[in-house]
Amino acid sequence: MEINADFTLRAVVRPEDYHWVPSPMPGVERMMLDRIGDEVARATTIVRFAPNSEFSPHTHSGGEEFFVLEGIFSDEHMDYPAGTYARNPIGTFHTPKIGPTGASILVKLYQYDADDQDQKNINTHTAKWIPGPVEGVEVLPLHEYGGEQVVVIKVAPNVDFEYHEHINGEEIFVLDGTFYDEHGTYSKGTWIRSPHMSGHQSFTKEDGAIALVKTGHLKPS
Repeated sequence: MEINADFTLRAVVRPEDYHWVPSPMPGVERMMLDRIGDEVARATTIVRFAPNSEFSPHTHSGGEEFFVLEGIFSDEHMDYPAGTYARNPIGTFHTPKIGPTGASILVKLYQYDADDQDQKNINTHTAKWIPGPVEGVEVLPLHEYGGEQVVVIKVAPNVDFEYHEHINGEEIFVLDGTFYDEHGTYSKGTWIRSPHMSGHQSFTKEDGAIALVKTGHLKPS
């Protein structure tokens, strides 16, 4: 299976484009954003867990990175409320078991460097933000390894960014508000993947925006 598998092309998926498909486990559905492979795949996916659902025990043979979008995601280690960013390196293991609230997560699989063994669990609602590159922008650093960086960016209303190019790519998931650029409008729940050396000039309007942003991980082959 291949979905948005050409990483030299820009890809955008908006909430109105979502198409949920059942997973092998009852009560667990997936919206596939990009994918190369079948059940075991290099994938970026929104996973929606019904209340009191669970997923079979599994080892992260390619690593796992996720952000909790709604509800409370749980496993045998702990509970991860909405706003949690977590990394489980290659070789880690867990058994997801969701409580009565249900949960939705944005998850990336088989996208780990084998030497990146930093396991993380960050509550973005309580972590410390720092000033961003322009006035009206705050940044919450989440992870950095090699040239890859992951942050949450919070942009006030009516902020304009200068035109910039994405060296080794950029991937954005809009968590709240709305981003704009010369290509279109990106509301809450929109996923954008921009290839190496693509560029744009983004801005916000009256509602501002918050987004999960990953850069430097789409090096051309």
